Amino acid sequence: MCITLSLSSKPCIGVCNGSLKSPKSMVTTARTEVITAPKRPNTFPGLTKQGISDIDLRVQEVVRRQSWTNSLVGEVNCRKPRFEPMFIDDAYDKCRNICAEYAKTFYLGTLLMTKERQKAIWAIYGNNETLRTDELVDGPNAEYMSPAVLERWEERLQDIFEGRPYDMLDAALSDTVCNFPLDTKPFRDMIEGMRMDTRKSRYESFQELYFYCYYVAGTVGLMSVPVMGIAPESSVSAYTIYNAALYLGIGNQLTNILRDVGEDALRGRVYLPQDELAQFGLTDKDVFSRKVTDAWRDFMKEQIIRARTFFNLAEEGASQLDKDSRWPVWSSLMLYRKILDAIEDNDYDNLTKRAYVGRTKKLLTLPLAYTRALSKPSLYLR
Repeated sequence: MCITLSLSSKPCIGVCNGSLKSPKSMVTTARTEVITAPKRPNTFPGLTKQGISDIDLRVQEVVRRQSWTNSLVGEVNCRKPRFEPMFIDDAYDKCRNICAEYAKTFYLGTLLMTKERQKAIWAIYGNNETLRTDELVDGPNAEYMSPAVLERWEERLQDIFEGRPYDMLDAALSDTVCNFPLDTKPFRDMIEGMRMDTRKSRYESFQELYFYCYYVAGTVGLMSVPVMGIAPESSVSAYTIYNAALYLGIGNQLTNILRDVGEDALRGRVYLPQDELAQFGLTDKDVFSRKVTDAWRDFMKEQIIRARTFFNLAEEGASQLDKDSRWPVWSSLMLYRKILDAIEDNDYDNLTKRAYVGRTKKLLTLPLAYTRALSKPSLYLR
């Protein structure tokens, strides 16, 4: 899908050598290289062609389904229940509060969206098929997780799309799927990611981790495209823009993983490719020891390069979105990059420290993101 990039002479573990229309409706010199979107690579190091193909087929299916339902939304795709205005407003507010609590960086970007898009994204992000399912795996209810529980959540998802919400959060999503051309496919894939979390706490290779990132975060990108909308003047394919949304989701998840290494280790989880740890002479014991060594720093540098590469690829779609969606998406993208900057500023200590972006830096990023959002959809994409 694009050229390979030569980013490092160290062991190659990151990137190495080498139409849906809208529904109705960094800072330092050393880091500025991430602002210009590169051409897309033909291969992703650490992934087999079969692995890339499997995800491509899933993306193509989502594009087909959500493009098809775009012309039928409100007719076939959902049965919109009737809610009292005060009830549905409270439902969206509850989703908003969950998003604000569990996804602070992402939430700031949603504040720049139009009201209807805000509510839809809060419903998607705050609903049981996203954060609530994640809390079942990592939160206080994790010990009660079982295949039967996840099967029930899948049934509940179907009920949401058929206008039979179980609670307020379900009601917000049920309302959203009738306002935007969303399909159940990415939501079901999200639940599959939760199943992965119940079965394993180690990932032998980046290919395994990539699939996990697709399921738990890339799917959120695919859910978001119909809400964000594609610019009417964009001449690139919906598939290209969906892929960019996928890469943004994966970049976000890789960043979350790098930020939370220490916290995950306390739960006995290591979301880092085991074979790549070994390339640097590291093992799980080094993670659990919580000691930052030169080998750890070198390893983390490569992981950060990989995450930034996915953000670079995500840029290709950000400027192809509906004009009212570009600023929040660019803001979210740039703010997440700053988490990677913060890991570097902490001298790669993500074992005992949690990298975060201060409020002042966040606010200073917004004008930069607005400038990027002013760019019109380009014609150079394939």
